[in-house]
Amino acid sequence: DGSHGFNALTGTNNPQDDQGHGTLVSGMLGGVGNNGKGVTGVAWRVQIMACKCLDSAGNGNDSDVIECIDYARTNGVRIINASLDSPTYSQAMSNPIYSVREAGIIFIASAGNTSANIDLNPRYPSCYEIDNIVSVAYTTPSDTLGSLSNYGATNVDLAAPGAAVYSTFFTANSAYLGASAIQGTSFAAPYVAGTFALMLTKYPSESYQEIISRVLNATDPLPALSGKCVTGGRLNLRKPLS
Repeated sequence: DGSHGFNALTGTNNPQDDQGHGTLVSGMLGGVGNNGKGVTGVAWRVQIMACKCLDSAGNGNDSDVIECIDYARTNGVRIINASLDSPTYSQAMSNPIYSVREAGIIFIASAGNTSANIDLNPRYPSCYEIDNIVSVAYTTPSDTLGSLSNYGATNVDLAAPGAAVYSTFFTANSAYLGASAIQGTSFAAPYVAGTFALMLTKYPSESYQEIISRVLNATDPLPALSGKCVTGGRLNLRKPLS
């Protein structure tokens, strides 16, 4: 619609970040590289539609999340990065995710940070049984499962780096944050979303199912992830692009 995105809290097209989480996620997904500044994201030329559904304390409700999902679908996104989770099953929430599935949109969900097996203690949206959802755990620089990361042999698809990472921060155009200050599945998800953005560029005619299969079939198997996610592996961007 010509704007930068949508703010479900104010009903406006000003999605300005007032908490920091969204800016961190966005920088990991698409921070511009080779410009002598800050950090480099996965997909340097990606177009980001910012949809704000959480307040300055990081709290929100289903209706605001649903509004943002519907806005994203209506305005033509190809990938949704949802770095959020809840223990509550909601039919109202699953319906718009199914709608974006019907539109061929890939939905990346962070698995959550309660150190839980979400096959036994479900978290949503990761655990909705909809095949466009890709659920992401996080790993450390030593390729172990993150201490906070949720996992699940059925409901988590793969892991990606989410500890000792760096990104853009919301306090200033020159602000960055990283190392021990941030870790979690929220920051693993955008690495996966950025990978899918590059995959859609390389294979523009393929369906969401084909693109998802390419990425999941190209993970690096890790002993620490055996039995912890569907693939038992950590994201590898080079393999599916080769």
